[in-house]
Amino acid sequence: MSSPPLLLVLDGNSLLHRAYHAAATGKLLDGDDRPVWALKGLVGYVARASAKLRPDAVVVGFDCPEHSARQVDYPLYKAHRPEKAADLSEQIAAAPDLLRATGLCTVVPPSYEADDVLASAAASARAGGWRSVLVTSDRDAFSLIDEATSVLRLRNGGLDEAVLVTPSTLQDLYGVPPTLYRDLAALRGDPSDNLPGVRGFGTILAARLLGAFGSVEAAWEALDGGHSADVRAVVGDVAARNLGTAEARERVAVNRRLMRMRPDLELPALDAARLPISYATMRQTLAGRGIILGPSLWALTGRTPPPEPEAEPPKYPRSLRARREPSPDQLALF
Repeated sequence: MSSPPLLLVLDGNSLLHRAYHAAATGKLLDGDDRPVWALKGLVGYVARASAKLRPDAVVVGFDCPEHSARQVDYPLYKAHRPEKAADLSEQIAAAPDLLRATGLCTVVPPSYEADDVLASAAASARAGGWRSVLVTSDRDAFSLIDEATSVLRLRNGGLDEAVLVTPSTLQDLYGVPPTLYRDLAALRGDPSDNLPGVRGFGTILAARLLGAFGSVEAAWEALDGGHSADVRAVVGDVAARNLGTAEARERVAVNRRLMRMRPDLELPALDAARLPISYATMRQTLAGRGIILGPSLWALTGRTPPPEPEAEPPKYPRSLRARREPSPDQLALF
């Protein structure tokens, strides 16, 4: 039987930030002296991820720039973040229209974020009998993983160092299944979003608690039901005492609510995101912003993959006896 079709969903804001700070293209400017290096890096991420995974369709999501439902709910959400550099903000603002013009399916949901696009696209793929891979550097997406959904998490080193996280690898990494990952994150907190966790709880202790009790509620029931010794035996006296406070219960509730990614955003139909897209349109659109890409676009545009580079033969074919002696390259080191 053939595999179900694959949807590739990318967190545009996350990838733009990575490309901006990597500045791999030397802070490229277009003909009007506008910054485009992060835009070029973003398209490069989409192209390389497509070449790596060979998806049938691609969606790129972005945060809504005008309004945040989460900040309305919790005004301190991301409030600690410094103002973005002007050349980064300019590229973030330009990215959705540029990608749409290339033919890529691009979503900017009113009031919500790229994370919510990932969740809704994964739900749409699952409902349609597709598989999905979500590309982001944000760990929150781990809560979306299931048998039909994986996360390609970018770390330092870009796609070459990216890790494909599945239900089994998440269990190995964190000691919890995807269904408990949001509880783990709620206990631990997320400093990048200005969401403190329960005092004394990091990833390891949160995983230990959830592994022992199966949920935060079960641990609270033990504390409230006169079985606090069971909780103390798992996480220690201080953490158990902190977990039982009203402050901790409110903190977990707030974090769970804000970390939940909406699976019900209105998105384009899966067929509207299908590949290939027009090579000529994509190249011309990018070139209009001073971004020159060609062979790397093959997986997005249905072209033939470039040939694999041939392995170079050894410079100095050597006999068994000669291998015991230093080569000219080795001698040059001394």
